[in-house]
Amino acid sequence: MRLRTARATRPTPAERMRSIIAVARSMTVVTDGHRHEIHTADGTPAMGRVHLHEPTEDLDRRGAPRIPIRVELTDIAPTPVRDRVRARVTLTGLVASAYGAESDASTCVFLGQAVIEDAEGRTYVPLSQLTAAAPDPLAGCEAAMLHHLVADHPDLVTRLLRLASSHLKRDLVRALPLAIDRYGLTLRLERAAGQHDVRLPFPTPLADVEQVGPRVRALLTTARRASHSRLFA
Repeated sequence: MRLRTARATRPTPAERMRSIIAVARSMTVVTDGHRHEIHTADGTPAMGRVHLHEPTEDLDRRGAPRIPIRVELTDIAPTPVRDRVRARVTLTGLVASAYGAESDASTCVFLGQAVIEDAEGRTYVPLSQLTAAAPDPLAGCEAAMLHHLVADHPDLVTRLLRLASSHLKRDLVRALPLAIDRYGLTLRLERAAGQHDVRLPFPTPLADVEQVGPRVRALLTTARRASHSRLFA
C-alpha cells in the first residue's frame, strides 16, 4: 500500500530564516560592547560578508579571543498592513575579533543559536537545517509583486477573499496581501477589533517566478467555484 505524505503548505522555519537572511538589506550587529546598524543601498544582502560556521574548538587552539556576537534581522511586510513586522531573526555566537562595520573583510561567526520569531512562535533552527534550506524563489521579488497586487489589482484580493471563512470577514475593515512564497499567498484581514491572517496554499509549490501567474489563477478559479457552490447550495 502506498503511503501518502502531507503536502507542505508553508515554508519551514529554516526556509523562512534562510529567505530573510538572503534578502535583508539591513541588520543590527552587537559585539564587543558596540552596536552597529548596517544598511546596504546597492541591492546586496546585509549579511553578504558574514559567514556562519559550526561551533569549533579551533579558536581555543589558536589562543584567539572569543568575543560574543549577536546579529538581528527584521522581516517587514512590504504592504501597509497593521503590525508590519512579520518575523525577527536572531543569530548568536562567537567571533575571533570584534566586528568592524566599515571593514570589507569577511566575518566568520561560530554559531551558537539561530532563532526565528513569527506568528508561529519562537523556533530554534540548527545550522545544519539552515544550510540545507534554500531561499524562497520569490524572496527577492516578493515586495514588488505585493505592491503590484495592491496598486494594480485590488479586485483580485476581493475575489480571493471568497476562500476565507465567513466568520473571519465579519466587520472587515480591509484586506491586504501580507506575503507570497513558493507555497502560497497570505492575506491579512483587518477588523476594528483585531486581525487575522489567512493562508491560501497554491495547488502545488512553485519552482520559479514564472509560475506565479498560473498558481494565482488557480486560486481564483477555486474562489469562483466556491462562490458558485455557496450561491446554489
